[in-house]
Amino acid sequence: MRTSIFLLSLSLAAGARAQTGRGLEEVNFPNSGNAAAQKHFVQGLLWLHSFEYEDAREEFEAAEKADPGFAMSYWGDAMTFNHPLWGQQDREKARAALDKLGPASEARVAKAATEREKEYMRAVEALYSGTTKAAGDAAYVEQMRQVHEKYPQDADAACFYALSILGATEGRRDHAAYMKAAAIVEEVFAAHPRHPGAAHYLIHCYDDPIHAPLGLRPARVYATLAPAAEHAQHMPSHIFFSLGMWDEVAASNEVSFRVSEDRAARKKLGTEALGYHALSWLEYAYLQQGRYTDAWDRLEIITRNAQGSHSKQERTHLATMRAAYLVETRQWNRMTAPAGVDGLGAEAGAAELFADGMQALAANAGVGVEQTIARIQRLGGGPAVQIAAMELEAEAARKRGRTAEALSKAGKAAEMENALDSGAGPPLPVLPAHELYGELLLESSHAAEAVEQYRVALERGPERARALLGMARAELAAGNREAAGEYFGRLKKAWHRADSEVSAPVMAEFAHAKLP
Repeated sequence: MRTSIFLLSLSLAAGARAQTGRGLEEVNFPNSGNAAAQKHFVQGLLWLHSFEYEDAREEFEAAEKADPGFAMSYWGDAMTFNHPLWGQQDREKARAALDKLGPASEARVAKAATEREKEYMRAVEALYSGTTKAAGDAAYVEQMRQVHEKYPQDADAACFYALSILGATEGRRDHAAYMKAAAIVEEVFAAHPRHPGAAHYLIHCYDDPIHAPLGLRPARVYATLAPAAEHAQHMPSHIFFSLGMWDEVAASNEVSFRVSEDRAARKKLGTEALGYHALSWLEYAYLQQGRYTDAWDRLEIITRNAQGSHSKQERTHLATMRAAYLVETRQWNRMTAPAGVDGLGAEAGAAELFADGMQALAANAGVGVEQTIARIQRLGGGPAVQIAAMELEAEAARKRGRTAEALSKAGKAAEMENALDSGAGPPLPVLPAHELYGELLLESSHAAEAVEQYRVALERGPERARALLGMARAELAAGNREAAGEYFGRLKKAWHRADSEVSAPVMAEFAHAKLP
């Protein structure tokens, strides 16, 4: 039996950086691969913990070539086709990866050289054995629970078990499941503070406004572990976003997008390989900072790359980034290149059509808005899509002076929004419904009711600039000068780097109020 232990720790980090640019991550994964396969297997494991699936696959495939009988390299290869927190799984390709080791599940498990490796192989077999993804996810949770309980000192088993729990929520933010996973990974993080999976998965457990303070420790560690991993550079911003720390959100995503550019250049990849997820969060952070010029520059990057592109990813990000820019700046008359709706998902399509409808209303071309609303409603999708349609109905009624109708529609949209998760990330629908309802209430001289709507908006989206501004105005209108001063002060903090043309009119508005 060939058993060896490979530890990529601080003492070996310089060599690892020279070869991969990874950083100071630490894993201890005893395995039976030969010496030639060791380096590739551990590098693949590191990439896997950072959700860099393509790079992980390259390393696991290299380990397969170096040691064709090393079962765990095929385990890793198959694991790269499961993206648990993105709701993505390619079962056909995963099974093809396992088939390279052997055509039958039991025979593949038997080829694992140690009992612990057999347990890992049983787990990945369970993941792809079910008739549905949900069934496979549930079976995988049970198998990883057994691995974790049988090998309680195995940090990777604990991390993958926790991740399996998160993945089995199937896109729902089940707080009980998230806290169960967190409890498991907290123990790993305490014992192994430089383990990439521990830091990474804790961030996912805590990236909502209520739990985000618990995620600050792993957030501040994770990016230092893997400087060459785009996702690792982006992930801390999940916690910063949930706390409204816009400077930190911007800084994380600046680095993340730059890392994606470096990788694309190094591997001679096309623009579709760029980190548009980070770019969209960067644009959004700039918008919250009042840096509209910088946000426009990021919008232009995706606009150039998406024009004429057949990439769904590029067009999706163009749609959501364009809508976010228009909603946050209210520069409805500014010319922006549309992404088009064909081929987009429901939420991205709703963002695109909402922006189109608002631009039409701003141009006094309300004719056709009803058709746009109907198109949004026909997209299907979840509640966020229907909220977008209702918001556009409210805005159309507002434009036509039908205040009662506008308030009714916005109020219903706000009620529907309460059922949506308030996790990290730019909101969908792109216009938070409680903000719209608060704005309409304030316009209608219902200041106290507006305050309540902005309070909810800020609970769901901490330190959003437009919610802070609306709250300051509502508190002032309600006669609460001290509270108005507090929210205005928070807005000024968020806007400490704002474009002067953005901040100056607002500063002048509140200067007359002589707030405390």
